[in-house]
Amino acid sequence: MKIFFRSIGIIHSPFKDLDDMPIQPAGEARAPATAEISPEFVEGLRDLDGFSHVILIYHLHASSGTRLTVTPFLGSVPRGIFATRAPSRPNPIGLSVVKLVTIDGNILHLSDVDILDGTPVLDIKPYVPEFDAPVKVRVGWLEAQRGRVKTARSDKRFNFTRFRG
Repeated sequence: MKIFFRSIGIIHSPFKDLDDMPIQPAGEARAPATAEISPEFVEGLRDLDGFSHVILIYHLHASSGTRLTVTPFLGSVPRGIFATRAPSRPNPIGLSVVKLVTIDGNILHLSDVDILDGTPVLDIKPYVPEFDAPVKVRVGWLEAQRGRVKTARSDKRFNFTRFRG
């Protein structure tokens, strides 16, 4: 079954190249960005300004293919793609929880961003800790990697096509 999505906007971030960008929002707590939402979706932003954080769902447009086994950024052992957050997915969809600083018309001002400049936005959802942050969790193989995300950066291991925007 084929499924088609259309972009509702675009991310403008300081990350022009995939090399050396943070691998999760926690890795670059100061990185500012904006999400420019297409005019026909501005009405959907109503009441979003009451939330401190949003979940951005986006297309990993610079991903160059799928691998079912990858060596993730925070590891040295090959893992199944679904046990990682690696970008080489069957459906190149990214998800980040970012801070919503303010909304100015169709522009969302954001911080704590780990998203490549020019990335198409597919959806925006409010982050609600009661819904989105379970208290008792297991993190599998990542347990031994706790704390490393703040300094980890992307590299060439996923053979992306360089972004030309």
